Amino acid sequence: APAGIRVLMSCTHSYYIEEMGIFHFYMEHPVPAYLVALTAGHLLPADIGPRSRVWAEPCVLPLAVGKLAGRVEQWLQAAESLYGPYIWGRSPLQNTGATFTCLETTFRLEALHRQIRILGQDTPFSRLQAKLDPGVNPSNLMNLFTYEKGFCFVHYLSQLCGDQDNFDAFLRDYIEKFKFHSVVANDLLESYLCFFPHLRGESPSCSEGLDFDRWLNAPGPPLTQPDLSQGSVFTSSVEALNQLWMAEPLDIEAAATFVNIADWQTFQTVLFLDKLLDQSPLRPEVMLQLSLCYSSDLATMNTEIRIRWLQIVVRNNFQPDMPRVRHFLLCQTSRMYTIPLYEDLSAGALKSCALEIFCQTHGRLHPNLRKTIQQILAQGGSVVQPDSALPVLSTELYTQGSSSLRDVNVTA
Repeated sequence: APAGIRVLMSCTHSYYIEEMGIFHFYMEHPVPAYLVALTAGHLLPADIGPRSRVWAEPCVLPLAVGKLAGRVEQWLQAAESLYGPYIWGRSPLQNTGATFTCLETTFRLEALHRQIRILGQDTPFSRLQAKLDPGVNPSNLMNLFTYEKGFCFVHYLSQLCGDQDNFDAFLRDYIEKFKFHSVVANDLLESYLCFFPHLRGESPSCSEGLDFDRWLNAPGPPLTQPDLSQGSVFTSSVEALNQLWMAEPLDIEAAATFVNIADWQTFQTVLFLDKLLDQSPLRPEVMLQLSLCYSSDLATMNTEIRIRWLQIVVRNNFQPDMPRVRHFLLCQTSRMYTIPLYEDLSAGALKSCALEIFCQTHGRLHPNLRKTIQQILAQGGSVVQPDSALPVLSTELYTQGSSSLRDVNVTA
């Protein structure tokens, strides 16, 4: 790597030969290929616990430390109390804090049903055990259905065995049995029925009698969902605020002073924005006042919040914040956060803006992502040739005045 560039990889051991500028990595445990991670940049470390460390660019390192210091160790200890020792050393972690499980699941299940309404009850993407047919992009099969319908299926399994302690014991056995292996659905089900043999005898075909086949292979929403009523302590204020903003006539003072969303947990803000996204297009006065009231909160570094507000901006063609959409896509290369915006831009009058941005950024995108965006832009008859010479507009993010995108021909 060039001087000053730090290379990181998901591994258990690493070392650096400074004279040659070479980083070496070693993972002592086998892992699936999709879990191999590699990054490089001007990165600095900071310890956030006795066995955890965060790496980030210097400008954001203090923020990362403030968010994670002490918490990661709490998550590790909670996980170890349930499922045994954590063996991966200093590896990156996602937030699995149990405190907000009800709320997170509530908004994700709402998003799941939203996707079903959009794609239809019979969409093949809603199958847990999706078939990888010729011409199907594997990336499209890893979606909200995979995670949230899968979560409901695991909850269904926990209810079948009749006791949460017994199910936790099964999970510990399952993790110990299959660690360092790739597992398919039949491995899970066979292990489950071996651990709870009394369930195997409930019908001649356990697949039919226990609904395993319908869970795994039938399209549509989950067959059952967990009781998430405990999450109402978090969601009630979100529902109330949404109703205030949707009221006609709009009482701006009541809506703006009802709650300080800066005090909310991230998932509450996300749920609020998801509801606004569902209700878009919004009345122009609502969009203007939302932007005025929450501009600082919506300019957060949290991408889950930013992407939703920017989708609302696009769906409402809210010109004052359109430069932020452009700036976001010029900087962002993640499939998860670029595809929704390109889909929204391409569905309306701003399609030529999407094409212009893509022509500036396509060289930095993963080939898989680049192909998907080309397919999105090609819908409706546009010819996408990212290598052709197009005028490059300024990448400056304007925070005042009219949107620079207004000069773009949006009639194509």
